[in-house]
Amino acid sequence: MPDHADQLEAIRGGYDVDGAALDLGAAVADGTAHADVPVRIPLSSLNRHGLVAGATGTGKTKTLQLMAEQLSAQGVPVFLADIKGDLSGVASTGVPDDKVTARAAEVGQQWEPTSCPTEFLSLGGLGAGVPVRATITSFGPTLLAKVLGLNDVQESSLALVFHYADQNGLALLDLKDLRAVITHLTSDEGKAELKELGGLSAATAGVILRELIAFAAEGADVFFGEPEFDTAELLRTTSDGRGFVTCLELSDVQDKPALFSTFLMWMLADLFHDLPEVGDVDKPKLVFFFDEAHLLFDDASEDFLDSISQTVRLIRSKGVGVFFVTQTPKDVPGDVLAQLGNRVQHALRAYTPDDAKALKATVSTFPRSTYDLEELLTTLGTGEAVVTVLSERGAPTPVAWTRLRAPQSLMAPSAAGVVSAVVEASALRPKYAQALDRESAYEKLVARLAEAPAAAEPTRRREPKSSDRAAAPRKDRSAPAPAPRKEPSVLENVVTSSAFKSALRSAGSVLGREITRSLFGTARRRRR
Repeated sequence: MPDHADQLEAIRGGYDVDGAALDLGAAVADGTAHADVPVRIPLSSLNRHGLVAGATGTGKTKTLQLMAEQLSAQGVPVFLADIKGDLSGVASTGVPDDKVTARAAEVGQQWEPTSCPTEFLSLGGLGAGVPVRATITSFGPTLLAKVLGLNDVQESSLALVFHYADQNGLALLDLKDLRAVITHLTSDEGKAELKELGGLSAATAGVILRELIAFAAEGADVFFGEPEFDTAELLRTTSDGRGFVTCLELSDVQDKPALFSTFLMWMLADLFHDLPEVGDVDKPKLVFFFDEAHLLFDDASEDFLDSISQTVRLIRSKGVGVFFVTQTPKDVPGDVLAQLGNRVQHALRAYTPDDAKALKATVSTFPRSTYDLEELLTTLGTGEAVVTVLSERGAPTPVAWTRLRAPQSLMAPSAAGVVSAVVEASALRPKYAQALDRESAYEKLVARLAEAPAAAEPTRRREPKSSDRAAAPRKDRSAPAPAPRKEPSVLENVVTSSAFKSALRSAGSVLGREITRSLFGTARRRRR
């Protein structure tokens, strides 16, 4: 049996913070919360990334809400992936009741009902929030291959299609653009253009096209297009210095887990690509909560996992903290898990052999402590967690059994009217509500196809008049016959046509930018 006095004293010292911090709750010893031993996360440590884990119903969502409202109050913007619609309560003030009052008294919390400045987003407008879209060009081949479930060969072929489009000024804005380019590259003209780059087999193109058609038939085509969401919008603060809490409402796309998890990774990759290096900061520029994180890693290739690991490792220096939210640490690959220095582990169940194995694996990820973690993690109450974080000097804090504070915003979904009012009043709505469909790869290739027959039609020869034949000198049959004139190919006719030259000029004026691709093959066009 551990000495509780020594245990509490170690926790008190380990969580003593000089600067700003998030108050998670109070240390628990022998089932009793000690309000005089607070458990806190230094604000300066939150860009070191973290993990919030636990079985369903153990309080993970309320932990996210608790952290989000405190971050917002201290001027740090927050991004929340709201899978079930439970987190919309941050936009409404909390409602006191006996349970809230009792929890506040136990942990020494001065509970006051509050709400956060909130933005609601939805993928492609499927939901109540402001629509979020990405162009196919920006999304890139690696993430799209993950969404479509392509194998390595098919992914490399898709990357070739993107490379061709980049090099030829064919903007891939939506799914019909990508389908048009793939169809073009399997035509005779397209095969000729690909000779120097390597071919695209008809079989592979057929697989990709079938997946794209099925993907669009499921309604996913609304996620891609313009106006593309600028992830810098996630970094906004209010005039009084509070950080916006941006909730991406995903309840309407729960049946497309590969899509929304990969879309979240696109957001992170886009932030990484755009943000400047800032090194260690007193507080992060953004804290990004990545819910249902296991969906991102399921069936992922080694290259894809390497890219995730590299993005997570490097984005810390851009001032962005990432918290993965899932059931057990084993859901997260080791290379990524090693970078998650802040841990809030709620209760786990051990009903099956697999559960018991996951429990042992979870215990092995914690620093050594005086707790019997295998027993403790199966007996934690709702709203309790085992916590260890990085201190202000970067060292792991003692493992602490913690009774968590109660969120001060509404611990239930906000009313539909509240969400609608927030969306209607959003400064983002005028920018992103209306979908655009400007000229892109599909329109340009259709124009080329229409131009080709006219350009390929040979000029009709004029029949010579009798007077012309009489005046013409007799052919010298002894002289060698001139070589027959080679008719221009369809491709040459198209390339030299005025319409094609006009299309190229249009591409230059519309794009007018350099396309660069990042770790995931995602792209961002930069103005020259």
